Amino acid sequence: MAAAIVLLLVVFGLASEHFLTLTNLKTITSQIPTAIIVAVGMTYVLLIGGIDLSVGAVLSLASAVLAVALLRYHVPLPLAILLAALTGTAAGLINGLIAAQWSLPSFIVTLGMMEAARGLAFIVTDSQTQYVGDLIGPIRSASLFGVSAPFLAAIAIAAAGQFVLSHTAFGRQVVAVGHKEEVAYLSGIAPRRVKLIVFTLCGALVGLASVFHTARLSAADPNTGFGFELEAIAAVVIGGTSLSGGRGSVGRSLFGVLVIAILGSGLAQAGAQEPAKRLITGLVIVAAVILDRYRRPGAVA
Repeated sequence: MAAAIVLLLVVFGLASEHFLTLTNLKTITSQIPTAIIVAVGMTYVLLIGGIDLSVGAVLSLASAVLAVALLRYHVPLPLAILLAALTGTAAGLINGLIAAQWSLPSFIVTLGMMEAARGLAFIVTDSQTQYVGDLIGPIRSASLFGVSAPFLAAIAIAAAGQFVLSHTAFGRQVVAVGHKEEVAYLSGIAPRRVKLIVFTLCGALVGLASVFHTARLSAADPNTGFGFELEAIAAVVIGGTSLSGGRGSVGRSLFGVLVIAILGSGLAQAGAQEPAKRLITGLVIVAAVILDRYRRPGAVA
């Protein structure tokens, strides 16, 4: 993955003289904190063999709650951030409860949540973009040694996610449930409990990501987040997490996010039109899925 990123940087650096400038690299780092945080949650979901199609809509809803709390009810910024995080957590908890309690496919459950959350986002905002401006400025402008605070926070969350996955009993339980749920159950693991925690965690991370998303745009748009779930899944799969569950890494998902971000920025710098950008990105995603097929034990050519 590191080699792929270096290759992309070299190719796009040769294609555009502006790509490897400090300004463009700072732009990329300011755009990806949301994707990194959501990718952490999506990695855990895919590891248990699930999928969450609601992250884009929940991001929009949590962003709407944050903006309306600031603008309409004049609540302090820390409380508004907490409300956004709780909104995402509640959505994830509902996903987990329904999927685990009734053993329903997470694809269907989160598809329903996607529609419900999107509708609520329009209701909360009265179908209007909410401009928060300087009310969330402290988050947008915060930095450390010239690096944006949201980016550093996203990296810290990714590091914590990888630590939990690699060095805790819960992390091993997540992998075990995704690898073989029946075997995990017979080993004394409660798959339903693990699924509930994972979906709740994913929702909480989406709620937190909405804060950085709103800060970057200085606004909450009920239309935001369309297709974001596909971008998150693509980044995680490109990073090597198996769609079948039981194998993956938060660290590698971070590399997947960087690949998607660099690819998008590089194509834009090279003058590619939106249809061409979508085509190339789509081909990269399909190639990653095919590669995932051959990574699996027992895969045949």
